[in-house]
Amino acid sequence: RKQKLQLEDQGKTVMIVAVQGTVVGLIAVADTVKETSKQAITKLTQMGIKTVMLTGDNKRTAEAIGRQVGIDKVLAQVLPEEKVQQIKKLQAEDKKIAMVGDGINDAPALAQADLGIAMGAGTDIAIETGGIVLVKNDLNDVFRSIKLSKMTLNKIKQNMFWALFYNAIGIPIAAFG
Repeated sequence: RKQKLQLEDQGKTVMIVAVQGTVVGLIAVADTVKETSKQAITKLTQMGIKTVMLTGDNKRTAEAIGRQVGIDKVLAQVLPEEKVQQIKKLQAEDKKIAMVGDGINDAPALAQADLGIAMGAGTDIAIETGGIVLVKNDLNDVFRSIKLSKMTLNKIKQNMFWALFYNAIGIPIAAFG
């Protein structure tokens, strides 16, 4: 039991091997965390964005991964339909939600979120559901996408200001010669 908990604290999923009801060993498997994931989470945090991990994984394993990359809040052992409910709950608090996912289980949550971001190597349904598709499967691209959209919105506002300014000056001049 102690070894199982230690492995889960390291972010590993533990499977118990038993023969005729007697535990004979443990097998620990783990997804490797990309080096860029921690960088991406740090950049998002610096932008004032709160990060939440919604996962069906074991709570201890998920919390270990969350700590490794600096995620603000971890919600583990969440079923696919519960992901949608968690997003609705956050939206009810007047929060804008961007959901990043890659699997068929993420598709409903991607659709519910204000912005669905699908990983390009994910399932077709996740890719179809996402408003943005990240081709390289790098969380830094989430940061880049948000930064690019903010820059685009600022440019639109700038252009609107100058168009209104120009018309406010130009139309009276044209009307009165």
